[in-house]
Amino acid sequence: MNTPLDPITLQVIESALRSICEEMGASLIRAAYSTNIKERRDCSTALFDASGRLIAQAEHIPVHLGAMPDAVRAVLAEKPVPGDIFILNDPYRGGTHLPDITVVSPIAVPIAEFVSPDDTNPAGPPLKIIAYAASRAHHADVGGIEPGSMPAGSTRLEEEGVVIAPSRLVAAGEPQEEFLRELLARMRSPEERLGDLRAQMGAGRIAERRLFELIGQRGRAEVLAAMDAAITYAERRMRRAIAGLPEGVYSAVDYLERDGQDLTIAVTVTVRGEEMQIDFDGTSPQEAGNLNCPMAVTRSACYFVLRAVTDPDIPANMGALAPVRITAPEGTLVNARPPAAVAAGNVETSQRIADTILLALSQAMPLPAQGQGTMNNLTLGSEAPGQEFNYYETIGGGAGACPGSGGASGIHLGMTNTLNTPVEALEMAFPLRIESYEFRQGSGGNGVWRGGDGVVRSLRLLAPARLSLLADRRRHGPRGAGGGASGLPGKNLINGKEVAGKLTVSLEAGDVVTVETPGGGGYGSR
Repeated sequence: MNTPLDPITLQVIESALRSICEEMGASLIRAAYSTNIKERRDCSTALFDASGRLIAQAEHIPVHLGAMPDAVRAVLAEKPVPGDIFILNDPYRGGTHLPDITVVSPIAVPIAEFVSPDDTNPAGPPLKIIAYAASRAHHADVGGIEPGSMPAGSTRLEEEGVVIAPSRLVAAGEPQEEFLRELLARMRSPEERLGDLRAQMGAGRIAERRLFELIGQRGRAEVLAAMDAAITYAERRMRRAIAGLPEGVYSAVDYLERDGQDLTIAVTVTVRGEEMQIDFDGTSPQEAGNLNCPMAVTRSACYFVLRAVTDPDIPANMGALAPVRITAPEGTLVNARPPAAVAAGNVETSQRIADTILLALSQAMPLPAQGQGTMNNLTLGSEAPGQEFNYYETIGGGAGACPGSGGASGIHLGMTNTLNTPVEALEMAFPLRIESYEFRQGSGGNGVWRGGDGVVRSLRLLAPARLSLLADRRRHGPRGAGGGASGLPGKNLINGKEVAGKLTVSLEAGDVVTVETPGGGGYGSR
């Protein structure tokens, strides 16, 4: 676009685009049916321009947002037209793991002149797509071999649920009812899934309305020019921020735990001038289980770290990502080939990727000690007639201490940004009772500044169910920094007996599941 923009106008429009994403998220959360979305807010929203470039996002879930551009590119390959709405979850076509379903809605305006989106005159001017609204939400179940679609023992993608290639939920304004019925029939609790999908589609409609209003106020040319200018501005600021980092080559290794063995995440970060390269050569080959990551998730972790170590006020759009180059050998944990299972890769491997990059960069700048480094995924579900339910939660832990401050206790860290499920909401929605929910006192690492404490969360089952646990840092506690001690590793217990970090098992009414999450590393030696 050639329309000149002054800095104030650019800031106003960029802020308006970001607020559209925030309102999309608020609408999705308020309209969702499932506890996981409406209480834990396990969802994310973003806007993209007509060519699929990220232009704005809400401050939601890092692992969702960094991978969403890949999903929009996959939709663009299907040649969308005005009136389409797409759905997908395929991790090898822009998804993360199968429960994270993405809905992408093209936003089109009349070419001849601006009219309200409620004016549906078939004889009106032709429409042109100028943007895409996208939402990603973790659905409590998408089929597969276990309730909740987070099995600990999956070895192939299709065991984890329904794999949805980019497909039209609505084609040129016509709902694809048969496709949707067939899709929901392959998932548990289809009514809840339908409610959540409608909430996502509604979020796209909100984005369309608000973008039309912004165009009505500012004019189409100015809004589109602001999209371009915001991307250019973000890239300029990010290049300047990278140039302020110490130049050099920084390497680190960290580990994921699998059946008593350690899988290696290796990274080399090169900072040269205004650019950064992140290379994962030396990482373990993809495994037979589900700790594998599609490349979209790996990119998400890299982008999260980039924002964390530079200026968080840089607009979170595609321009801010341009100065970083990410490479990973194909067929490794961080760039898996299909049909490798990925359920834990999205939630656990993404955390370790971020940890390892930060560990490498800690050689160049002072950074906090490691936080808990796991999402402590707990899934409970039942298919018993009259007792069907699907419960999923990630559990907070200790943050790493940093120079001048101890770590926070009992919070979500890294690639997740969700809330907990309030006790009252949990007990109302599921046949579960919370026996305890408290800080895990003393689990943070010692140091001049102590690491934050993890939490203890115990649930008693009031009905039989299948349990799946996907958790890490059960052998290796989060590392301290500057001479500080490591935080305590986490524990999983069933009826007081310690069990593996990753398992799927049947439980009976009265059984108690306890998750003790890791503490953060300490900073500085006394």
